[in-house]
Amino acid sequence: MGRTIAFLTRTRKPGRVDWTDILAYAYLALGVLLILAPVVWLGVSSFKSQRALIENDPRFLPYEQVTTVLPGSTRAVPLVEWRDADGALRILAQIRPSGANIVVADPAKPAETFEVPRRAVRPHETVRARTENYVEPVVGGGQAGTFRFGVYFANSVFVTLVATFLTLAISSMAAFALAKYRFAGRDAFMMLIVATLLMPATVILVPLFIVVKNFGMLDSLWGVIIPGAATPTGVFLLRQYMLTIPDELIEAARMDSASEWKIYYRIVLPLAMPAIAVLAILSIIWRWNDFLWPLVVLTRSENFTLQLGLSSFKGEMLDATHYLLAMTVLTLLPVTFVFAFLQKYITTGIANTGMK
Repeated sequence: MGRTIAFLTRTRKPGRVDWTDILAYAYLALGVLLILAPVVWLGVSSFKSQRALIENDPRFLPYEQVTTVLPGSTRAVPLVEWRDADGALRILAQIRPSGANIVVADPAKPAETFEVPRRAVRPHETVRARTENYVEPVVGGGQAGTFRFGVYFANSVFVTLVATFLTLAISSMAAFALAKYRFAGRDAFMMLIVATLLMPATVILVPLFIVVKNFGMLDSLWGVIIPGAATPTGVFLLRQYMLTIPDELIEAARMDSASEWKIYYRIVLPLAMPAIAVLAILSIIWRWNDFLWPLVVLTRSENFTLQLGLSSFKGEMLDATHYLLAMTVLTLLPVTFVFAFLQKYITTGIANTGMK
């Protein structure tokens, strides 16, 4: 903790605060605010009620109108605040509307009703975090009864893990060949791979759909996994890192009668582990957050991934924004933990690959 405080409070000149220090910290604080403000808003808003979100309540905390059940009734009625002629603030139960007025009653004396102007009252509110926004979609209650969180989560985990494994295997083998073998057209092939990085994914969306359809993989999780198994980004990143591995190690292994496969998984893979970790992290983030391609391929709800399942909370006849925000927070947690615990591999791996 002491090192962290010393790092965050250090200045250009020890013991003296210069105007450049103030400017630098202000710039950094603004950057942190711009990055974290939407995330904080998402987390706080996920505890708000559906009514507060529909009405675009600008307040930061999740305020909600208090309700009560009057004696002799089973219906919950909202509470309102009203100042009487003496200026005393009274908490009243709103019974029903009556033109420009509303019929209210003291919760302690529900039989004695009277009317007050609608504009003279305001809702009696309190801060309440609606944890049911998280519980109901997960257990299948309330409006979220049709949301199959367990199925969607399992599909997302399966797609992410299998696709990441295939991406690492295919990209590492291709990168090994392009980095350590000499053959005709190697540089041209590498340039072609780099050129595909400049091509938007939407350009090949229709041809890719036709190929997946012809192979009979529509509405299948394999139709989501296989088309993106080999990524030009992964091949380029690993190839650049493998170029730093000395050729003498490979030649020495060949002199010891080691096969090419043994050189690949006993020498090259362990030495390229920092770059492989970077690609694994990126692949997990890509696959976990992918929405467009699963939307094109999958049609049955039992095959939906978690990102695709979230779209069921927003439709023409349904607006469950409170559930949507809560489930979005849950979907962000796995990749957040992955990035938080493995981010050091991203900086070290990318620094050694030459990517800027």
